[in-house]
Amino acid sequence: MLRKEEILLIIYFILVIFFLAGFTVVFFITYQRRKNKILKEKFEAEQNFKTELSNARLEIQEATLKNVSWELHDNIGQLLSVASMQLNLLNKKVAEENQHGLKEVKDLVASSLSEVRSLSRSLNNEVIDYVGLQASVNNEIDRFNRLEVIEASMEIEGQPYEIAQEDSIILFRILQEFFSNVIKYAGASQLWVKFSYKEGYMEISAEENGRGFDIEQQQLGSGLLNMRSRAAMIGANLTLNSSVGKGTSLYLRYPTKTIKNEQDDHNR
Repeated sequence: MLRKEEILLIIYFILVIFFLAGFTVVFFITYQRRKNKILKEKFEAEQNFKTELSNARLEIQEATLKNVSWELHDNIGQLLSVASMQLNLLNKKVAEENQHGLKEVKDLVASSLSEVRSLSRSLNNEVIDYVGLQASVNNEIDRFNRLEVIEASMEIEGQPYEIAQEDSIILFRILQEFFSNVIKYAGASQLWVKFSYKEGYMEISAEENGRGFDIEQQQLGSGLLNMRSRAAMIGANLTLNSSVGKGTSLYLRYPTKTIKNEQDDHNR
C-alpha cells in the first residue's frame, strides 16, 4: 500500500493538473471573447466608416445637383425668359408672312423654358420635399412623354400616404438613376412604374422593354452601386432583374416610416 505522503502527493499533482487545465480553459475563453470583441469593434468601425463615407458622398451629390438646379433656373431659365419677352416685342414688328416662323421659334423657346424648369425641379431636393415622392416621379413620367424619349406610364395601387421627407429624396434618386440608365442605354420604347401602398411597407417597381443584359456578366457600375448604397441607407430592399432581349426591372420594398409614426416615436 502507498504511504500517506505518497497519496497526498498524488492528490496534490491531480489538483495542480486540474487547476492548470481550468486556468487554460478560462484563459482560452477570455482570449476568444476578447478577440471576438475586437473583431466586432473593428467590423463595426469599418461599417460606420463606410456609412459615413457613403453619406458624405451622397450629400456632396445632392449639393451638386442643387447647384445645377439653381444654375438652370437662375441663369439658363432667365436667359430663355428674356428671349421669350424679346420675341414677343419683335412679334409686333415682323411682317405677316414671317409670323408663322416666328411663332415656331416662340413655341420652341417656351417649350425649352418649360423643360429647363421641370429639370431644375427634379434636381432640387427641396422641391422634392415640398411636392412629395409620388408627384416628383409623376413629373418625370410626364417629362419623358412630353419629350417623346420613351412612352412612360405610372400606376398607383392602394391608398397613398406620406412618407419621411429624407427617405422620399433617396427613393426618388434611386428611381431617377434607373430612369437615366433606361434612357441612355436600354433602347426601350416603354417604361412602366408602379407604386403599391401596403400596411407597413411600400413597393415600387419600374420595368422597361429594352435590350436588357446579363447581370452575372455585367460589371457593376457606379449607378447600380449608388442605387444599392442609397437603398441600404433607408433599410429598403432593392432587386434588379434583367436578361438579354427581355428588358430590365427594378423592385424596391421600403419599410414605411410615415410622418405619423415619426411623430409618435418623438412623443414617446
